[in-house]
Amino acid sequence: MEKIIEEISCLDLFSNQEKDGLITKIRKNDKGKNIVECLVRKTDIVLTPEEAVRQLFLDKLINQYKYSIDRIKVEYPIQMGSSSSKRADIVIFEEDNPTNEYIIVELKNSKLQEGKKQLASYCHFTGAPMGVWTNGKKIMFFNRKDPNHIEEILNIPNSSQTLQDILNEPFTLKDLILKDKILNSRETLKDIIKGMEDDVLANAGVDVFEECFKLIFTKLYDESRKKDDKNYINRLIKKEFGDREISYEQYLRFVETIDDVGFENLEFRKYGETETKLSKRIQDLFNDAKQKWQGVFKENDKINLTPSHLSVCVSSLQEVKLFNSNLQIIDEAFEYLVNKSSKSEKGQYFTPRHVIDMCVKMLNPKSGEYMIDTASGSCGFPVHTIFKITGKLFSNADIPENCKKDVERIFGIDFDEKAVRVARTLNLIAGDGNTNVLHLNTLNYNDWSESTKDDDWIDTYNKGFSNLKKLRAEKDSNKKFNFDILMANPPFAGDIKESKILAKYDLAFKNDKKMKTAVGRDVLFIERNLDFVRPGGRLALVLPQGRFNNTSDKDVREYIASKARILAVVGLDVNTFKPHTGTKTSVIFLQKWNDDKTNPMYYCPKVEDYPIFFAVSEKSGKDNSGEYIYTKDECGVQKLDKYGHYIVEHDLHNHNGDLPDGIAEAFIDFAKTEKLSFWGEES
Repeated sequence: MEKIIEEISCLDLFSNQEKDGLITKIRKNDKGKNIVECLVRKTDIVLTPEEAVRQLFLDKLINQYKYSIDRIKVEYPIQMGSSSSKRADIVIFEEDNPTNEYIIVELKNSKLQEGKKQLASYCHFTGAPMGVWTNGKKIMFFNRKDPNHIEEILNIPNSSQTLQDILNEPFTLKDLILKDKILNSRETLKDIIKGMEDDVLANAGVDVFEECFKLIFTKLYDESRKKDDKNYINRLIKKEFGDREISYEQYLRFVETIDDVGFENLEFRKYGETETKLSKRIQDLFNDAKQKWQGVFKENDKINLTPSHLSVCVSSLQEVKLFNSNLQIIDEAFEYLVNKSSKSEKGQYFTPRHVIDMCVKMLNPKSGEYMIDTASGSCGFPVHTIFKITGKLFSNADIPENCKKDVERIFGIDFDEKAVRVARTLNLIAGDGNTNVLHLNTLNYNDWSESTKDDDWIDTYNKGFSNLKKLRAEKDSNKKFNFDILMANPPFAGDIKESKILAKYDLAFKNDKKMKTAVGRDVLFIERNLDFVRPGGRLALVLPQGRFNNTSDKDVREYIASKARILAVVGLDVNTFKPHTGTKTSVIFLQKWNDDKTNPMYYCPKVEDYPIFFAVSEKSGKDNSGEYIYTKDECGVQKLDKYGHYIVEHDLHNHNGDLPDGIAEAFIDFAKTEKLSFWGEES
């Protein structure tokens, strides 16, 4: 009996009272099996884990939703065509037409997409307008829109409501916080987008990246407009708990008690109107978003989905909370979407957030410092630098005025136009409307003067480029800059062969001064990145492991050592960048030599012999297929940190105390012992 009680206890969809009520009814039959009396069949049944979920959900249908027992059947046969039938776990029938299926519940302990397809087929063959999928830990509700498709809805009606009542219910920021699909269904945004592809996008005749980007952009804007409501919630939290740190579960319980009368409804959701009216409302919202966050979409861009297809996508995304996130869920989605084949050809992949956090923690950026990522992708390094300096996560609450100047000191450059647009969106929000993310070819800086003359480019990027030019080390030259910090994961696939580019780099020449015919892209990035940083400035670069080991790369290692002190080398696990590549990588941390004592923060006198911090990660946070591994509690439920993020299981840093101390904490101890300038007493 202990095993079934333990399994029931872990069904966190149900309250402790509901679970205890079932546990008290368990008995043993003469064969020693656990049995209970079925709430509907009124006979003893063996209590398997699946049956436990059914009995608990039946209890919810009867006591919470108030459906009478005579409207409910279990193991109900559904004819699937002329030759086969299957049994639905639970079927609720219409009150006035007791032979018509009304709601079908699928309880199989299967993956969501499998359960959703099963439900769709049941609804198709019976005509039932609604379905529910749950495994006791996650739950999803669906409305049958036509014979071939079901759409997500917020809930099913209780016995005194109609489906239209549910569709017309108000939905505020409070509702979004409490009903966030990412947490409640344990799906990722990438999974949701894949589901949208399966349902409509693959056959919609549109650019999937563009349309998904427009929808996420629009939804981010909708959430951002609820700043007043978020600030009100934050004030109540502050009043209740003061400066005391609370868990996310405590946060949710408190939010549930807040009266949201006066909160504005979120616009990015369906409210029971026609598909045509919904399409117009979402298009208007997208147009407003373009005006608020300019330089991401063109003025005449519009959502190109049909009203029917847009309706499906809105229903899939409407309960996803994108704000108050560490951006990992958004990264996963965009890494899946952004031109997958060309990204892999360039060897450029979005850096996992826990790797970024390790680098930021080790380099210790401070208020007033200038930071850049020269291969910025979705701008993970810049955004997390903003988090570190301001102490504010990606949120739709106000950014304090004193933080805005720090945000304006953060820069990003990338040559992939789609990645730049994603990055600009995130930086525009994190920077409260300001961003210095630029579409430029970092390596081919001689051509910047030409590319920056284009009218469209000027309209979008000129303010950021003007800010970048102020940091030039030499007037009118784009070769060297005076950034305090640089963090980057430069593309490391392919060679550069253009002589006009190679001619500008020392590492493109052999010892006999002859130019090489080809140089690894990442090798040129090493030299270029060192040129971006002031004397005494610091860098973190993700590089292929071969650069540290190969005898043919001795000149690269000698070049690095001549320009900077090697602070640390951290070997990353081979799974870190899967599923996109299994290339073994390491992160090298550097501080450029600087004998000038004027500013102690950047004092790094050149010496011949010094200690280097070495570490090897043994927990990548991913499995062999590249899926994230999350920490779990004793019931196997994924743990949340205080912000509501799943905690990736890795050894790079301690995730603010949610994990054991890792490599970053060990380096900090080393840095303080060695009295590295940027880890002085004030740090």
